[in-house]
Amino acid sequence: MTPAIRHCFLFLLTATMSSPVPAASEESAEAVASYRRANEVSILQGFVELLGIPNVASDGKNIRRNAEYLRRQLETRGANVELWELEGAPPVVFGTLAAKGAERTLGIYVHYDGQPVDEAEWTHPPFEPTLYTASIEDGGHPRPFPEPGETIDPEWRLYARSAGDDKAPLPALFAALDALDAAGIARTSNLKFLFEGEEETGSPHLGAYFETHRDLLDVDLWLICDGPSHQSRRPQLVFGVRGITGFEITLYGATRNLHSGHYGNWAPNPALDLARLLASMKDDQGNVLVADFYDSTAPISETERAAIQALPEVDPALRRELGLAASEGNNASLAERMLLPSLNIRGFESGAVGDKSRNVIPNVATASLDIRLAKGNDPAMMLDLVEAHIRKLEYHIVREDPDAATRLAHPKLVKIRRETGYPAARTSIELPIVRQLISAADTVTEESLILMPTLGGSLPLYLFTEVLASPVVIVPIANHDNNQHAPDENLRLANLWYGIDLLGAVLTMPH
Repeated sequence: MTPAIRHCFLFLLTATMSSPVPAASEESAEAVASYRRANEVSILQGFVELLGIPNVASDGKNIRRNAEYLRRQLETRGANVELWELEGAPPVVFGTLAAKGAERTLGIYVHYDGQPVDEAEWTHPPFEPTLYTASIEDGGHPRPFPEPGETIDPEWRLYARSAGDDKAPLPALFAALDALDAAGIARTSNLKFLFEGEEETGSPHLGAYFETHRDLLDVDLWLICDGPSHQSRRPQLVFGVRGITGFEITLYGATRNLHSGHYGNWAPNPALDLARLLASMKDDQGNVLVADFYDSTAPISETERAAIQALPEVDPALRRELGLAASEGNNASLAERMLLPSLNIRGFESGAVGDKSRNVIPNVATASLDIRLAKGNDPAMMLDLVEAHIRKLEYHIVREDPDAATRLAHPKLVKIRRETGYPAARTSIELPIVRQLISAADTVTEESLILMPTLGGSLPLYLFTEVLASPVVIVPIANHDNNQHAPDENLRLANLWYGIDLLGAVLTMPH
């Protein structure tokens, strides 16, 4: 960022502060870093052990192995730990760890489940962690795990499912606690740990867990330890996520596929009609044309706008990387566009193409769409707006496949299947406890810390902000190119070391 922008941002961030926020002490930062450097091999060994336990949410036996492992790790460090249970759900590992004299409580959330795997697509078995000298794409090659006393190159990559998403914060947290304990440095916050086992399936039971255990979940700030560093490779804190909802839309033609020679120019083509309908929803710059679509979106604060302006310029490089001559909104920045709701066609199906194509007029066309929600957007209301747009174009909407009488009564007929979804969440950067967190994180970042108002992805963080009524900050540590959710997921070891240093600073941040 330019000096002028950084000065403007820092002015806005501190304008409402009655006194400066002190940084975490140099003593604690050096103690954590020194412990980490002396114990890198054993820390890596512990991480490898955890990654070796399969963690797909549907694998109940191994999911429980993960939960029991994490319970033992917390208990070893003096925490009081419970496994919360609901029928049909992976257990939640909940723990508490008091700090003498602390007047503040931090919640630390991590999910221990991972995405399903297709082993045939992996270079090595996904639950047999493999160490590489660099990323596979950069020509790295496998190497043995280091022996005690051996120097570890921070550019080495550890390949395994959940290496980046989302087991990495767990060994970082355990090492930070161990480092402070070994140095006799007191934490400045009470801690509550919440480790979930089904985030990758949408956290369907997390709300029920919150309702059941609401009295145990009061904290001053939740740290969501998930996600990658910024695409510029610089560390970041993230203060919100998009929500999500979606729908499937089906248009009908004849009751069967028709020969395009015999019936072309006569029988309506549902694929073409659906394409026209979808095209009516967005203009050439990607702006949604559905009436009132943006009206409920919460405004961006001056501090958030300054944070966006201070971000490194990554859009031109991203367009080159992705082969895009231009991006939507007249090349508006990605960070700005994430603060608006989006309408996306995620799939379109009608007839066939390639070797399976036939000279027919298809009898049905279906599209699947998602709406990424900004703060303030209600999932159901956004779907109502889309349906109002469709009705304005004189379509009759049904919820089930239409019968013959309905087909004959309505020349413009569409079936819509709605999804539920959940709203966006965003925490104010101006909150005093958030400023304390920013100041602590800034002490261990070699490059200036990125403050990102909203992530592009969706997480059910509204459960924390609405059900628990607590602010939330996402604290990512994984490398941005960690192949999250994909084959050959990996973690750059330098990011693990950063996570340890970061959490050590957060656990000792002054009030």
